[in-house]
Amino acid sequence: MNFNDTINTIMEAFEEDAEYRGRKVKLNKPMRGDVKKFKVYVKDPKTGNVKKVNFGHGGTSAKRKTMRIRKSNPARRRSFRARHNCDNPGPKTKARYWSCRKW
Repeated sequence: MNFNDTINTIMEAFEEDAEYRGRKVKLNKPMRGDVKKFKVYVKDPKTGNVKKVNFGHGGTSAKRKTMRIRKSNPARRRSFRARHNCDNPGPKTKARYWSCRKW
């Protein structure tokens, strides 16, 4: 097995397809949400089941531009990351991990 085969195997494992409630979904790929602003499907290491993690600003205004992410402003970015303890984001199955990753 050469280097390219190894890289391809690793990438396939990361961008794995899984089944969530009878539908094929991509794991670990944030997308626009339905309940909250974003959603991502992850595999729970404890149970082995696929979970949907919703994160971001929720409600009907999540579909419009009422809550903007202003991560280009360094002071706001620093404040957000301190408030949410982004130096230690926790497991992938929690919204804080994905929210911190966006910021």
